[in-house]
Amino acid sequence: MTWEKRERGGLYYTRTHRINGRKVREYVGTGLIGELAALEDVERRLQREQDRRAWEDERVPIYQREAELVALDAACRRLVEGALNAAGYYNHKGEWRKKHG
Repeated sequence: MTWEKRERGGLYYTRTHRINGRKVREYVGTGLIGELAALEDVERRLQREQDRRAWEDERVPIYQREAELVALDAACRRLVEGALNAAGYYNHKGEWRKKHG
């Protein structure tokens, strides 16, 4: 997204994007049309940045609570192990089996 000055002396607004891995420049316009397109691109870029920041802010508490999640996982495993032992199962190399006899 840039303004370019051509040999004729006018300013032209263009957008660059990729198609099949190649950079392709798209002519948008001059004057008011170019300015409106430039403002639209700026707004879109700011919205993407704001969305990215919001996503990162939501992600932070998960990492802060990692220790709590590890402790909860360990407690759940102990509960399941106790219930299986009480039901007559035993753990053989990571696989729960029913006791015979």
